[in-house]
Order: sequence, then C-alpha cells, then structure tokens
Amino acid sequence: MSVETIADRKPTYEELAFQNEQLTLELITLRRLIFGQKRERFVPVRQENQLNFLGVQPPIPRAEEQISYTRRKPQKTHKQHPVRQSIPAHIPRNDIVIEPEENVSDMKLIGHEVTEELEIEPPKLYVNRYVRPKYARPKDEGIVIAPMPFRPIEKGIAGPALIAYTIISKYVDHQPLYRQVQQHRRQGVEIAESTINGWKQAGCEMIKPLAGRIRESVLQSSYLMVDETPIRVLDPDVKGKTHRGYYWVYYDPLSGQVFFDYQRGHGRDGPRKQIKNFTGFLQTDGYSVYDEFALRKEITGVGCMAHARRYFIEAQLVDPDRVQWMLLRLQQLYAVERSARENQLSHEERFEERKKISAPVMKEIKNKRTIPFHLFK
Repeated sequence: MSVETIADRKPTYEELAFQNEQLTLELITLRRLIFGQKRERFVPVRQENQLNFLGVQPPIPRAEEQISYTRRKPQKTHKQHPVRQSIPAHIPRNDIVIEPEENVSDMKLIGHEVTEELEIEPPKLYVNRYVRPKYARPKDEGIVIAPMPFRPIEKGIAGPALIAYTIISKYVDHQPLYRQVQQHRRQGVEIAESTINGWKQAGCEMIKPLAGRIRESVLQSSYLMVDETPIRVLDPDVKGKTHRGYYWVYYDPLSGQVFFDYQRGHGRDGPRKQIKNFTGFLQTDGYSVYDEFALRKEITGVGCMAHARRYFIEAQLVDPDRVQWMLLRLQQLYAVERSARENQLSHEERFEERKKISAPVMKEIKNKRTIPFHLFK
C-alpha cells in the first residue's frame, strides 16, 4: 500500500477555495492601500432573497442606533438668514462709543444699539526693565539693593511668558522655531534660532517635575489605556538625517490625564519601565509587546474593539454576509457608548447600560460558530 506524501496529495475544493479567498483579500487590501482612500465606515445593506448568516436575516439596528454617513439638506419653508455667532462673555470688551454728528444736547437718551466685532491684537514683543534703586548705608556700611525676582534663565533676555509662548507655539500650534524667528524679525527684533532653541530647552527642563507628577498620577489609575505611534525625529548623531522614534501614550480615561513617553525603539523596554508596578485594567491593541503584561496576575488585559473591527472592514468584499452580521452588532455596541456620552451618564449608569444591552451582544458574538465559507454562495 503506497503512502501518499504531502507533495502528491491533491488539495480539496475547500482548501483551494480558502486559498483563493485569502489571495483575493490580500489583493483587495493591496489595491486599497495603493489606490483607494482609507475608510472604516459601514452602512448596513439588505437585499431581497439574499442568503444571510445561518439563513437568518440579520436585524437592522433601530434608527437611533444606526450610524448615518449621509447629510440631508433641511427642507426650507422660508428663507433662512445666517445667525450671528455669539462671542463668549470672557473675551474682554473695548467699548467704542460713536455719537451722532447732529447736536443731541436737547435730546433724551432712550437706549443703545450695540454691535460686537471680534478683533485680535497680534503678539508683540515688549521689554520689562527692572529698575532697582541702590542705597548707600551711612558710614560706608555697604549698599542696599532689592534682589532680582526669579527668572527662568539666569542672565538671559527671555521672560517666562516668552519662553512659554515659544514652547506652546512649537508643540501645540506646530510652529517651527525658524518661523518664530521670522515672526520676531517682522517686529524688528533679530533673534538667532539657536537662542530660541535654548529658551525651549530651558523651559522644558523647568517643567520636568510637573511631567513627573502627571506620570505618577496616570500610572496610579486602576484603568489604563496604552498605545504607541511612530514619529520622525532628527538624529542628533547624523546632521540632516532622521530616525523613526515612537511616542508611547499612557492615558487615564477616569481622570482624562495623559502621559507621553518617547522611545527610540518599538520593543518592550518602554512599557516595561513605565508600567512595571501597574495594577488594574490595561487596554491595548493586538500588538504582541503587550501580551506579557496581560499575563500578570495583577493586570487584567482588555482588548480594543476599534482595532478588531478593522479586520471585518477589510473583509467586506470577500465575505459580505458574515461581515455584515458582525458589523451590525458592533454598531449596537457603539450606539450604547454614544448614547452614554450624549446623556452624560455616570460610570455606574454606563455599567448598568452595558450589562443590559452590550453584554448580551458580546455573548452572542462570542458564542457564534464559524460557518464554512462554501455555505455562502
């Protein structure tokens, strides 16, 4: 009796169909990456006489649970006029009184017509001159002079507000230092880019203790979200070159605080250092670096439904029936969270809503069997 080797065995129809399905999905994904737009939207589609998952038509969420991607123009019953947006009350007001050209000395004031106009005064440089009188004690017993107030950069020309403005412009408003040099030059003040860079570095050193306190507060939370994102960084060793660094983001959703940790690499060293003493719920994506943390007894690993959903989005053209079944249930989960945010529910109220609505949906997803692909024809 001859023994059939792996090389001699002919693949079955199911195996060939599965391989064809995988290759089709890879081709669709590649075409979308090269030619298409990156989208993760889903609009439920129901067709007549369409075979669905397990032969049952999937339930369409209620109107309030569906995610709408089309914008309808409101029906105009009459001509609508633009509504002037109100200016917040905390913005300072500068009253400009405009009197009529006519003589009003014998008239009675009956009110005012007020029109508000939002204006801006561009940032301008000015100089603080610290003038400290010096006094000589009698009988040549020395000189008396007031001490200088604290300054961020000793013997530097930059005040604390200018240093803060430089840092915020660069890291919050994404205004490079060379453009800030150009802004100062328009006011007739020439400041070297290296000088402004020194202000930025000095300011960052001063707020390091604050960053440390934020880190401590975030890592003391019982619920932590962690993710990482790549960033191109100028290489200090090779002029004009960049390397691929990573910002690791540690977010405490209970307090809204976030801590950023920069690492040159994408390995475990960064999170190992930061969350080595963490205990509680750790929510991450499917990156394998986080696997070892979820295995700790003091940590409960929590997945990210948004990352899981992406795989179903990618498979829509290959297996639309099962994908629609799954995405419809994900929509129900999203609707619960959206409703909780809109109604500003407390943590306890959200927990009850999730137990009542989300838990059955999650159980249904977990218990659903994988149906062979050849049943979907």
